[in-house]
Order: sequence, then C-alpha cells, then structure tokens
Amino acid sequence: MARAVVGQQELLVGACVALVAGGHVLVEGAPGLGKTLVARALAAVSGCAFKRIQFTPDLMPSDITGSSVFDRQTSELRFVAGPVFTQMLLADEINRAPAKTQSALLEAMQDRTVTEGGTSRALPEPFVVIATQNPVESQGTYPLPEAQLDRFLLKLTVGDPPREQEHAIVKNQLLGFDPGKLELSAVTTPAELLEMQQHARSVRMDDAIIAYLVELVRRTRDDRAIELGASPRASLALMRAAQVVAASDGRDFVTPDDVQPMAAAVLRHRIMLHPDAQLQGISADDRIAEIVRVVAVPRAQG
Repeated sequence: MARAVVGQQELLVGACVALVAGGHVLVEGAPGLGKTLVARALAAVSGCAFKRIQFTPDLMPSDITGSSVFDRQTSELRFVAGPVFTQMLLADEINRAPAKTQSALLEAMQDRTVTEGGTSRALPEPFVVIATQNPVESQGTYPLPEAQLDRFLLKLTVGDPPREQEHAIVKNQLLGFDPGKLELSAVTTPAELLEMQQHARSVRMDDAIIAYLVELVRRTRDDRAIELGASPRASLALMRAAQVVAASDGRDFVTPDDVQPMAAAVLRHRIMLHPDAQLQGISADDRIAEIVRVVAVPRAQG
C-alpha cells in the first residue's frame, strides 16, 4: 500500500487493523489527503471486491441497498442489488447524505445483511465499510448519529503531510504515477482474510489486560470533561483491535502495548465532550491521552 500512498502511516495501519478485525473505519480529513486512495489500495492488495458510493443530499436508501424491479419476461419482481453488495465499500463523504440514507448502512454494518421487501439478504464476506467525512465544511452536511458512529470500529484522522512527504508526492506525479491507475498486486485473498480474522479472535487476553482495557473505557464515563462516555461496545472494539496488533507482532497473547496505541482510534468518536471543555480547546484525543497516562498499566504474562 505504501507504494501508492506516501506517508499516512497511521491511516494505513489502522485500515489494515480494521480489516483483519472485521470492523469498519471512519476516516476524517480535509479533501486531497489520500483518503480515497488508501481505500482503493487496501482493496487492491487484499483481493476484495471494491465499490464506491459518493454520498450526496439527494441519495436515496435504495441507491445503496438496491431495490426490486418488475421483470416483464417473468412477470415477477426481481431484486437488483445495490453497491453495498461488495466486500469493501467506500462511503465517500458519508455526512453529505441525510440521516435516512445514512441509516440504510446501519443494518449492513451491524448485521451484514440487507432487508428489502421483507427478505433479508446476506452480504459477501468479508464486508468492510470505509467511510470518509470532511471536518471543515458544515454547509450541506448531516452529522452522523451516535448509533451509527458506534458501529465504526475505528475513527482515523488524517492531517497534512510533512514537507518531505509532500515533496515526494509531487515528484511521484511528475514521474508518471497516476493514482487513478493503481498497479498493486493482491497479496492475499478474501478466504485468507477470513482465516486471519478467525486467528486474531483466538489471541488470548489475560484477566489483567481485560481489566485494564475495561478501565480505560470506563474512565471516559467518569471524566469531568466528557459529557457522554463510551459504551461497552467500545471495550469489545478495543479488545478486537488489540488482538490484531498482537497477532501482527507474531504473538498469541495481548500486552498493554497492544492496547494503548489503539485507544484513541477506538474511543475518539464514541465520546462527547462538555461544551465548556470544547470552549477551552480540549479535544477528545487530549482526554483519551490523559486517561491512558493515569490508568495503571498491568504486567501481562505471556
């Protein structure tokens, strides 16, 4: 993936962690920072079928899930599958569609099924949603509801690249690199990805590590600067992400060093700051970093 995407290491790693953990990713960043390119590169190297939906204010739920149409040859209704029937779905600028359309993804993200006309249809496996949103523009956007935000395993933020990396991006384009024509070979298959997901779930976690990550999540509910803390689903998400990090390091057990790097990505979209804290310029990442700093770290036994 790094052959196509210069820099953005946290985004690359986070996308891979979510894929192996079987979770969805919300990517937030200004336009032109490579969010779409990362999704396309991930689909290419994973061998997954890839589709993209450009969210707009006039997008209807059936444009995502599909609909039944009358077939004149058979005189019966025939279901025409929407773009959600894929293995990797890029939901570009998801906050530009109204809540009704955003919620069309909710069942797919949670249950991996789509219900239309009273019939539930299973989505292909693996199924991962990579959604992007622009944090700058507010006109014509609709904030994602908390219920949908909670379905994203990780929220990754993308910032401007350092000077050296931006220089490399311009030079690569000058030498002929075309991001619209990725030449990346698949290094795995969807079947192998399912095996990876199963293996990651088998990575063991001691009671001390479980208590540690649960305490990290519960502290968000007691923090004075946080109005709404993370739910138990955040504890499960942090567990899954830590298991993948441990497995990628070749271990069959989780340590605190696997939990801590994923805390911000798992929690930042699941907490709501008090208005006073926002006025003081405090961010969700600031409070999460402080919680990670003060919670006692256990000694994991391998």
